[in-house]
Amino acid sequence: MKQTVSGSCHCGAVRFSCDIDLSTPTFRCNCSICLKSRFWLAPVPAADFRLEQGADELADYGFREQRIRHRFCRVCGIKTFGESSNPAFGGRFFGVNVACLELSPEALANLPVAFADGRNDAQRQPPAITSYL
Repeated sequence: MKQTVSGSCHCGAVRFSCDIDLSTPTFRCNCSICLKSRFWLAPVPAADFRLEQGADELADYGFREQRIRHRFCRVCGIKTFGESSNPAFGGRFFGVNVACLELSPEALANLPVAFADGRNDAQRQPPAITSYL
């Protein structure tokens, strides 16, 4: 069941809300950017995401094929979400940074986590080792 959850960067310049089902898997990935930034992704369909504040404080980062628009706060540097399109996530979606969501420690601990082998472009399978993610 979806619920509305708010989120923000560290300094609060960027704020968003989304309607999210906290019983669906979140993702930890071993691709170069997720690994280095420790990004924990929750996919949210575009229709369920609202940027509430800070559009002009967002900067973009893209690499390789530029398939994902990585968005971060230019004030504090926190990556709040990414934007992309993937049929597995229902088309256009936002990859919300779970760490930016206003959730209790208990809610965070209960989120289901799936692992993706992004390093080898095998997002539908976990990497051989996941304990470091």
